[in-house]
Amino acid sequence: MSDEEQRPEGAEDSARSVGPPRQGRRLSDKILVAFHQACDQGDFEVAEQLLRVLEMMFTRRTVSPDANRRRNIETLVAAHERLWHLRHPDAGGDI
Repeated sequence: MSDEEQRPEGAEDSARSVGPPRQGRRLSDKILVAFHQACDQGDFEVAEQLLRVLEMMFTRRTVSPDANRRRNIETLVAAHERLWHLRHPDAGGDI
């Protein structure tokens, strides 16, 4: 078996990212992507836990007010609605 076959999934990516952290998406954006992936895969328990992490991140007090607070709250509400609709497919449009 080659070294590549023995490495766990994602090990190659982590080996490449040993240098300084890259600028890119915010952690909350990455968690939101993971939330949607969990929903797509039908893993609602994981989706719910990721949503709780997002809630914690968005609702904790920060030293300076976040200019994106309204957008963050709207994103959080939309994520809650998606999870609710996935768990209650027979409910139609009523929440």
